[in-house]
Amino acid sequence: MTLMLRLAGLIALSLVTAVVVAVPTSAADSRYSAQIRRTEYGLPHVSAKDYGGLGFGYGYAFAQDNLCVLASWVVTLRGERSRHFGPQAKSDDPVRPVANLVSDVYYKSVADSGVVRRLLAQPPPVGPSDELRRLVDGYAAGYNRYLEETGVANLPDPTCRGKAWVGRITATDIWNNLLDLGRMVSSSQFKEHIVGGAAAEGPQRRPAAGSNAWALGRRATRDGHGMLLADPHFPWNGIRRFYQVHLTIPGVLDVSGASLYGTPVVQIGHNAAVAWTHTVSHAQRFSLYQLDLVDPTSYLVDGHAEPMSRQEVRVTLQDGTTVAHTLHTSRYGPVLAAGQTDKVAYALADANAANLRAADEWLAMARARNLTQLRAAQTAHQGMPFVHTLATDAGGTAFFADTSVVPHVTDAQADRCAKPSPMPGLEAYVLDGSTSACLWGKDRDAVVPGIFGPASQPKLTRADYVANSNNTAWMTNPSAPLTGYPRVWGEARTELEPRPRVSLDMIAQRLSGTDGLGDPGFTLQTLQATAQGKRNHTFELMRSDLLKLCRTHPELTTSAGRQVNVRAACRTLRAWDGRATLDGQGAVLWREFFARLERPTRPGDPVFTPWRVPFDPAHPLTTPRGLKRDDPVVRQALADAVLYFQTNRIPLALTPGQAQHYSSIPVPGCTEGEGCFDRVRMRGRLGTDGRYPEVDTGSSFMMAVELTRAGPRTRTILTYSLSTNPDSPHHTDQTVLFSRGQWVSERFTEAEIAADPHLRTTTVRG
Repeated sequence: MTLMLRLAGLIALSLVTAVVVAVPTSAADSRYSAQIRRTEYGLPHVSAKDYGGLGFGYGYAFAQDNLCVLASWVVTLRGERSRHFGPQAKSDDPVRPVANLVSDVYYKSVADSGVVRRLLAQPPPVGPSDELRRLVDGYAAGYNRYLEETGVANLPDPTCRGKAWVGRITATDIWNNLLDLGRMVSSSQFKEHIVGGAAAEGPQRRPAAGSNAWALGRRATRDGHGMLLADPHFPWNGIRRFYQVHLTIPGVLDVSGASLYGTPVVQIGHNAAVAWTHTVSHAQRFSLYQLDLVDPTSYLVDGHAEPMSRQEVRVTLQDGTTVAHTLHTSRYGPVLAAGQTDKVAYALADANAANLRAADEWLAMARARNLTQLRAAQTAHQGMPFVHTLATDAGGTAFFADTSVVPHVTDAQADRCAKPSPMPGLEAYVLDGSTSACLWGKDRDAVVPGIFGPASQPKLTRADYVANSNNTAWMTNPSAPLTGYPRVWGEARTELEPRPRVSLDMIAQRLSGTDGLGDPGFTLQTLQATAQGKRNHTFELMRSDLLKLCRTHPELTTSAGRQVNVRAACRTLRAWDGRATLDGQGAVLWREFFARLERPTRPGDPVFTPWRVPFDPAHPLTTPRGLKRDDPVVRQALADAVLYFQTNRIPLALTPGQAQHYSSIPVPGCTEGEGCFDRVRMRGRLGTDGRYPEVDTGSSFMMAVELTRAGPRTRTILTYSLSTNPDSPHHTDQTVLFSRGQWVSERFTEAEIAADPHLRTTTVRG
């Protein structure tokens, strides 16, 4: 009773001290109404009585923090960057920026194609549900309401204050953003190849975005609760950042988590009973069809000529003049400007070309009360564009599925229809377009033709755990390998990259209690500590051989023939504990050495591997391992790295805290290739000043959830913070916490929200 009285007193006090702001609009004249409550770090809790009001409040809150980013992206989606920023400047695409003119031609062609209009005319699940339509309409209206109240000239963010390119947005802009998100690892990577001016290489097979994810069942957790770790690795700048939010319609929806900018649904999150996250799946999303040309604008299918469709796109430039660009389309999709000869051309068939289903799927998942309902939501919508799903519920069951949209190409069809690739890296994607026998197949349980249905998808349900770090489904849980799926889902029995290996090793050590964190099994505290361990797995696997090399060869020869004394470097590496902490002396030296092992090779030459023990599919968790300490390439790589430090007077003990930053804040972690769960990426090598370019990708929204009978216990960290406005108090406040290895205790219940002494409440109408 005493505890309850104290709690009641605390809540009452917090309500008295909370700041309440009402936006002056007549309730009687309002179509939308929502309440926005902000707790520490500016985190918004948006509630409304219906979906339209919820979207309105969300769009308003988001605009308060990040209007400039979405305003710029709307310019991109409308194909108007050349008009405002010039045709040669780079676009604001954080994954694959291209020249503005290329971007404008591509996005205008998408808009002019009418794909969104046709989808909006369809009933669910192909078209959006009524709830989602109201959410999107409200989101655009909420953004516009904030802009109207504030005025372009008075925007708090200097990035776009007073800029002519800032204006109202429409629901169509939001739908176009959702469409483009689905195409992020397919059509949107082919802009230059579709429009023209592409380099010889193909698009990235593995995009900048990655992730780690664990779903822990009752046998893996100390108290038998379901637990989840979400650790997406998305860009730290631009439209693909995550925004943390809590969305509530009393009795209908209560979900907390994060959504990518400009999307009105939570993509990674939890409710009272279910938690889920995603990792990027590297299953195929597209095929390239080789067209046998009759002439430049027609091609053969089953012996008959088919004309290409012609689309003329006009783009306005800064001086008001326009330029025209002609694109062509086939039955498969857009015809690439790249790779064409007088005999063949290539067309892009994108499985996500007309996919708006993901947003409804996320909305349905947010309403799920258990894993059965979550799986039913995925089966009904089949819209996950390029991600695995990992989830758990309060009953302590762990679930993995690759329910993503994958072209229906069997291994037999891929072998029978294979054609040479017009660019390196896409050999497995090219099919014969001259015969209808190579068209994508059909599954009876698929909601649209041409993709695999739910019965064909890799899935695994466990009472211990499922895990993924962008590896194929094969090693989701080593006790139950997933095999027997077509190659388009990803190869089984192939070498695991170091990051997935360290992820599985981290889980194994925690379950056995050998990681120094106490008794076996996960608690919320040990889940957090494990996730931020900063282990460098390649160093762990190669350390013994490296130190042997150091003992036998204290002087080495560089690739240029220069002698280098490596004794001091070896002492630094011997003393390093193998963790990429802010003060990890040796972490940067190891990275520079390891990066030099990845030497470029000429086409046709074998790729150099530094591993002493090669990969063995019978032992995927322990091979490859060791370092080829007697190989001249290895010795030269160490000598070259040490010489770089010496020549530029960079301390051999340089730490991550000294070398890598975001907004001048030191950032721990190491790179993908090194085998770091705590992955960071910088666009460039170590400078002569001992600093890398700014971190632009890595852990973005981290969430550790324990689903107890009393409700969820959650810790989060939005690594780059809530607001892109450099003048906002929430521009880097969470980044400072991330740098220090700290987390935020989530406020999910009404009592938790009300207990925040800094609570600010705003009612918005429109």
